[in-house]
Amino acid sequence: MVRPPKARLHTNSGVKKLIAKGRLTKASINNKGYNKYLRLEGELKISIDKEKYQQDAQWDGLKGYLTNARLSKEDIIENYLHLWQIEKAFRVAKTDLKIRPVYHRLQKRIEAHICLNFVAYKIYKELERQLKLKKSILSPETVIDILQSIYEIEVTNTTTRQTIKKTLLLTEEQKLVATLFGFGC
Repeated sequence: MVRPPKARLHTNSGVKKLIAKGRLTKASINNKGYNKYLRLEGELKISIDKEKYQQDAQWDGLKGYLTNARLSKEDIIENYLHLWQIEKAFRVAKTDLKIRPVYHRLQKRIEAHICLNFVAYKIYKELERQLKLKKSILSPETVIDILQSIYEIEVTNTTTRQTIKKTLLLTEEQKLVATLFGFGC
């Protein structure tokens, strides 16, 4: 179980001022994190529950983990420190790769949709790795946007039946990406 540090009442004198002026409304109570320290008495009297506040203060600055994993405490903390990578993966899947909404109803199609998105995520991570390896300042999102603006034309000479393909690199960004990955030259 994780207990984040609490917004301390003594650092937020706003609630005390609101109580003193009689301006603490129901909306204030429902929208602030300090509502658990308040005791409603009758219709209008609101006061701070100092006992509850003191009980909660003992946990300030501490974090606790509750798990059913059979890992050492060091491994649990180490894994928790990598949580941001999992959250980033979900963000990329939902925003950049647009995994949702899923418009399928058959199990096989839903699984195929998720599989394709997983493959897309792996390609995204490989692009991220390649950019880091090439010491590029470009982000994967930027490169994807640039790549979506690059076109290739194909012209066939009707008399000789010879086909010529040409990648159109019109901007400096497009030329930079083409140079980074060795295409369109």
